Amino acid sequence: MAAIGLASGILLGLAARLGRFCTLGAIEDALYGGSTVRLRMWGVAVGLAIIGSFGLMGVGLLDGAKTYYLSIRWMPLASVVGGLMFGYGMALAGNCGYGALARLGGGDLRSFVIVLVMGVSAFVVLAGPLAPLRDMLFQQADVTSDPPPGIAHRLGILTGLPTVPIGMTLGGLLLLFSLASRPLWQKPSAILWGAVVGLGIVAGWAGTSWVSTRSFEALPVVSHSFSAPMGETILWFMIGSARPLSFAVGSIAGVWTGACLGSLIKGHFRWEACEDPRELRRQIFGAALMGAGAVTALGCSIGQGLSAFSVLALSAPVTFLAIFAGATIGLRQLIMGFQPAE
Repeated sequence: MAAIGLASGILLGLAARLGRFCTLGAIEDALYGGSTVRLRMWGVAVGLAIIGSFGLMGVGLLDGAKTYYLSIRWMPLASVVGGLMFGYGMALAGNCGYGALARLGGGDLRSFVIVLVMGVSAFVVLAGPLAPLRDMLFQQADVTSDPPPGIAHRLGILTGLPTVPIGMTLGGLLLLFSLASRPLWQKPSAILWGAVVGLGIVAGWAGTSWVSTRSFEALPVVSHSFSAPMGETILWFMIGSARPLSFAVGSIAGVWTGACLGSLIKGHFRWEACEDPRELRRQIFGAALMGAGAVTALGCSIGQGLSAFSVLALSAPVTFLAIFAGATIGLRQLIMGFQPAE
């Protein structure tokens, strides 16, 4: 499981450093840079991930109902609240968890603080002192009814059509919409790296599903996410003799490794540290919000924005829109303050 996380994580790390694949960067470009290239790049990744994931379901290599995001009851309020927290924290920190790992791979020690704080914050809410409060407000429960909380699955019940063709059609439409942009085609590398990210998500599903069906243990079928896995990786480094390696640990190591290789290839690796205490305070607060928000929403900008989206979980578009809204509020505060626009 760890080897699968490592190999597919390297793809995501390379995409971040060589292809500038970044959630916050895409949102900032769209809002303030007058460019939707990186947002469409994100759409390419999601569209291909959907096609690939439902393709795996079609040939029997993935049981969608067993994936994490389709096996947990969807809580709309948790998606909105957690997504807003995560998006706002992402703007304050200047990166999501995935982006922080990518920057850490390039020598940015400020991102090391974000990674540590986000990982600890996630476990404080997931299994620490704030876990009872989270459980009281947003109690996670396994899905016990049919169909699973997925868009394609629900449409299949309504229309009587097979789930796999519905999912692949929706993925294809999203891909075509994302590709319908002349500025995007003027940067073919953006299309390439978007495709690489989609491949990394699909590889996570395929690999963990393959191991799960052949393992003597009940192992989860998962793909990439960067909130609770950061906390799990921190725990593994502290008590690795008592905790087995997992996909999450491999994924974190893979993104860092791929980002480090990418920064060396580009000649961008250099050590950086924070010289402004106010900036560090803002980043710590943002990272803490991201960790708590991601656990509440059952995923971060990658977990919900890509992995959950790839199986068309009901939670994915709602959480992603909430993350977008939270990031918009945070960016406006940082760039212009809360003064009304003239």
